[in-house]
Amino acid sequence: MYTRRNHKHLTRAQKQAFVAAVLELKRNGTYDDLVRTHQRYFVPDDDDGLRVGHMTPSFFPWHRRYLLEFENALRALDSSLSVPYWDWTTDNTPAAALWGEDFLGGTGRAGDRQVMTGAFAYERGNWPIRVGVTDGHYLTRNLGRPDRPIALPTAAELQWAVEDPVYDASPWDSTASGGGFRNKLEGWAAPRSERWRNHNKVHQWIGGHMTGATSPNDPAFWLHHSFVDLVWDRWQARHPDSGYLPAGPLGIADRQRGRVISLDEAMPPWDQTPHELLGHQGVYRYE
Repeated sequence: MYTRRNHKHLTRAQKQAFVAAVLELKRNGTYDDLVRTHQRYFVPDDDDGLRVGHMTPSFFPWHRRYLLEFENALRALDSSLSVPYWDWTTDNTPAAALWGEDFLGGTGRAGDRQVMTGAFAYERGNWPIRVGVTDGHYLTRNLGRPDRPIALPTAAELQWAVEDPVYDASPWDSTASGGGFRNKLEGWAAPRSERWRNHNKVHQWIGGHMTGATSPNDPAFWLHHSFVDLVWDRWQARHPDSGYLPAGPLGIADRQRGRVISLDEAMPPWDQTPHELLGHQGVYRYE
């Protein structure tokens, strides 16, 4: 069993090793394949077909399995590695160590939002964007969105989600308004005065590539979702009698039938169910 750590506790050598492995996954094509997977399974409410990655109860187990794909690829290169996490409720400014030259690099420059610092800057020659390219082949960010300022989620906003004892609720999508931890943490459910909360708000705060279906183009994606995975752990510990919903396949009359993964149905592209991913004991732990 290995440990996922807060990125703030990584040594300089550990940061260098993580960055080097991510760059190698980019070089050998593994990284872009992972980005394509996320793009393929980002299915909004109003699209036809199965919704498995977002706006759906399987948001947490699907991303747990997805992170393991990335982490296993890293560890195949260097068994000392794991995916660090970023607690955005406390480490919440563009000046945070996360965005340093020695780790993920900083925000994008004015005008085209191109990231110019760190190993993932396009000008370094190692991080061309190949999946979901629109205007350029470079990584973009707009930390804090200065033109329309947005703050990262607070501890109170996160707690608002964690305190909900219900995992998810009908209609099992972004419009679920009758409560539900999943929709509150994913961030579609928000007070009328806000458009996003929690997970979604973080994507918007980073900006650039993190705002779309190909958000894993930005390596910050993995640290963000590692923390989301940890928060799911915290919710489970707080509500031990609350389980994944829906527990069984939806009824024939339910308009979401065939679009939502229930507890024991396999999630593509893997042959694993949410039930099998409710815990990670024996694989990794959080520190």
